[in-house]
Amino acid sequence: MQATITVESVNGPAGLDDLRRWLGGQPGLRGRIRRQSDGGPAPGAMGAAGDVVQAVLEPGGVAAAFAGAVVAWVRTRRGSQTVTVTRPDGTRFTLTTTQVKGLDARQAADLAQRLAATLEGGGDGTPPPPDGPPRTRSRT
Repeated sequence: MQATITVESVNGPAGLDDLRRWLGGQPGLRGRIRRQSDGGPAPGAMGAAGDVVQAVLEPGGVAAAFAGAVVAWVRTRRGSQTVTVTRPDGTRFTLTTTQVKGLDARQAADLAQRLAATLEGGGDGTPPPPDGPPRTRSRT
């Protein structure tokens, strides 16, 4: 399965490059992470072409390693960062720095497990704020 990762950052495209390098440096993810253009805006629409990171994942260990690395990366960021991971079926899981900064290690691990479950076809999609109820999954 290929997951698509986007980053909205106060640092612009540098956030996506940082995440790509971070993920590519993880032992279980080497060779599974690449950057590509998302094709840009639809014909006739205004806007710039965007870049995304593609992750080639398998159930189990690879998806869990990926999820843990994404949560860890978001926790280390300064400023406002939003990371969205999208499955091929359109299911999205979104993390923001404001959601994860206050999490303890157990809560961060739980969040990573939920992301891994979503990538493997389970889970509820978008995570709740640290103290809020679960949100439903979104599809596009």
